[in-house]
Amino acid sequence: MPSAADRNGPLEGIRTLAARLASGEMTSRELVEAALARTAATQATLNAFRWVRAEAALTEAEAADVALAARRGRPGRDGRGGWWSTPGWRPLLGVPIAIKDDTDLTGTPTAFGAMGEFPPAVRDSEMVRRLKAAGAIIIGKTNTPEFGQWPFTEGQAFGVTRNPWDLDYSPGGSSGGAAAAVAAGLVPAAIGSDGAGSVRIPAAWTHLVGIKPQRGRISSAPVREQFNGLTVYGPLTRTVADGALLLDVLSGSLPIDRARPPAPAEPFLTAAGHPPPRLRIGLSLHHPYSGMPVALDPAVRAAVERMAEILARCGHDIVPVEPPYGLLGTIFLPRSMDGIRDWAGRVPDPTLLDPRTMANARTGRMLRPFLPLTRAAEPLARLNIGRVFRRVDVILAPTTATPPPRVGELNRESNWATDQAIVAACPYTWPWNVLGWPAVNVPAGRTAAGLPVGAQLMGPANSETLLISLAAQVEDSERWHLHQPGERSAHAI
Repeated sequence: MPSAADRNGPLEGIRTLAARLASGEMTSRELVEAALARTAATQATLNAFRWVRAEAALTEAEAADVALAARRGRPGRDGRGGWWSTPGWRPLLGVPIAIKDDTDLTGTPTAFGAMGEFPPAVRDSEMVRRLKAAGAIIIGKTNTPEFGQWPFTEGQAFGVTRNPWDLDYSPGGSSGGAAAAVAAGLVPAAIGSDGAGSVRIPAAWTHLVGIKPQRGRISSAPVREQFNGLTVYGPLTRTVADGALLLDVLSGSLPIDRARPPAPAEPFLTAAGHPPPRLRIGLSLHHPYSGMPVALDPAVRAAVERMAEILARCGHDIVPVEPPYGLLGTIFLPRSMDGIRDWAGRVPDPTLLDPRTMANARTGRMLRPFLPLTRAAEPLARLNIGRVFRRVDVILAPTTATPPPRVGELNRESNWATDQAIVAACPYTWPWNVLGWPAVNVPAGRTAAGLPVGAQLMGPANSETLLISLAAQVEDSERWHLHQPGERSAHAI
């Protein structure tokens, strides 16, 4: 019989593993042991995790096995004995997963990439509570740069997290540890967070699907919102359907949440199972104004244009569009810098923070009086930019301007130098965080050197079902989930 590690190859996702657990083909204990073994074996090189909860995860896996056995022995309501129809169905029962180190998990510190002795959290965030309620086994918390500020995952608190497609390169950030863990097959899925592209950017650079949902779709509780409404949680997976299932599991607002979008017209997993109607898709290659030099890498341009051709072959109409972003950055900057100020006040020893973080926190304090103006301007920005959706249903754009950078390439000494580097590499994602609208990164191909690049599908408010359906249609054509680190690209660009 093959080992648990063999039977949980890096290509298997959460739906496949949940079904195998439910059938009794494998145990959660075997699955979690294999995930922990892969994590330990790669920690010195990949460095995906900040905290690993091996003992607790194995205990929870054993409890999951008991529940799975009881579920198999209990007939379903349809009389066929199927666990799928059992009341209280837990779709992720026994499946290992990872979360980012910016959210509270009972018994584990929440350092958010910073140095210091952080106390263990005494309660779960609502997002974690929902994961546990669905039966997921959280094996640990993944690395992120200090307070998620940068699209690379490097820091004095944990070192360097590397890209499994090539260890000389960055997986991006700020959900870089989560993306690296999924791309390397350590876990079948992870939850990241996206405040300026922090799910979509690492998804693009590690050949994953990364979903940034509508603001409020996944609760921010116990806080009202994250980073003044810029940041939302989102899944990182190898397939669209796996991401859709996680979004179904995690969706739901609470009274404390500032944003509470309406329920989707259908489950997200259902949307992943059928093609969308014929759509008018706007191809947008120009970046929003950033005040710094930006050039779209030819390899990324070619990948996005190839994605447009695939969508056209699927029957959709492709037209050029350019959303009228204007000076949207004036709404973004005060809110992001104030979020850094807030997190800087939570650390046990501020003297251990990166000097760039301290400078950004000072900027946040200076700009804090402008926060009410930025919130008042947001509905006007939505009206103005939303006019593009009178012409098209979805926008197709690059996720990043460049392929993955080498480790250290974006991590400069000063804030000014770092900002210039990160804006040049990642100018495309942040507007949708200001607007609070959904977007999905899909793998768009790989460079001649084998490095992944991505494209993002961007929609208006509450359009996750449409974006997921469209992304799944492309996946049916591209079959990107069949490819993994270590192979050359079938779509070199």
